[in-house]
Amino acid sequence: MPPPNTPPELPDEALRYLEHVRVEKRLAARTLALYTQDLLRLHQYAQAVGLPLLLLTSGHLRRFVAQMHGGGRSARGIVLILSGWRGFYRWAARQGLTAHNPAQGLRAPKAPKPLPKALAVDDAVRLADFAQPGDDPWVEARDAAMVELLYGCGLRVGELVGLDVAASPAAHQQGRGWIDLDAAEAHVFGKGSKRRSLPVGRAALAALRAWLALREQPFGARLADGALFVGRRGARLSAASVWARLRQRGQQAGLSTPVHPHMLRHSFASHLLQSSGDLRAVQELLGHASITTTQAYTRLDFQHLARVYDQAHPRAKKKPSPL
Repeated sequence: MPPPNTPPELPDEALRYLEHVRVEKRLAARTLALYTQDLLRLHQYAQAVGLPLLLLTSGHLRRFVAQMHGGGRSARGIVLILSGWRGFYRWAARQGLTAHNPAQGLRAPKAPKPLPKALAVDDAVRLADFAQPGDDPWVEARDAAMVELLYGCGLRVGELVGLDVAASPAAHQQGRGWIDLDAAEAHVFGKGSKRRSLPVGRAALAALRAWLALREQPFGARLADGALFVGRRGARLSAASVWARLRQRGQQAGLSTPVHPHMLRHSFASHLLQSSGDLRAVQELLGHASITTTQAYTRLDFQHLARVYDQAHPRAKKKPSPL
């Protein structure tokens, strides 16, 4: 008996497979409906090329995938379709209905990498300048310094929490970074333990000095660790804590977008590229091994330019005059 709501035009082997996954695998109704739809689509393609479903080859399926992709189906959607087809042909091989699985080894087209999410310049500045009225001065000074370093230097959150107040043999040995206030530099160890030095801007230096003036007050001599950013108990701040503090600060500052540390790194790169156009310099500052990784920000920069054009150019959105 075919599963309920199964199209009658499906061949017998497809109906048997759908019954198998319904009864023995107990697939959810929604999943079963998707399997049915995908098999019906494949059966219609097989009819178009004049072959039974079980005689389709990898070449046929590859061409069909290309047609779907060209027609606008997403790479993720094709991944799911291929998964269903592989299951069908695997079952058919176990039943002795076919000698091969034409869907085995087929890959969906690569999905385009999503653009990094960056704040608008005004929002980034608002986040950095924000101060919650009545907040603990110690917490406020620490959080302000973290935001200034994340946005002003483009640090990864792991690089931020790995910073020490000053250079030391232990920091070198354990791969931790440090701040050199006199030289206005941050020295960090990024991916692959690659060390890089970054300029620290005037606003970040001021925020760091304000934080360092308060950092030891609650602990005194008990604060033995050289960690630059610590929690209320004196331990080095964790990456999860930085995420939580940034999200809260963004909400309090009235930003519509949830803020996280990597968003400030993206904002640093995007805003720097918009102003300078120097892709190589941005690559060095971010610590990217390949320029290809940094080139994602050129797409962000183009989006910014397109918005400026749409808003400012007299011919961008000029409505046609009525006849």
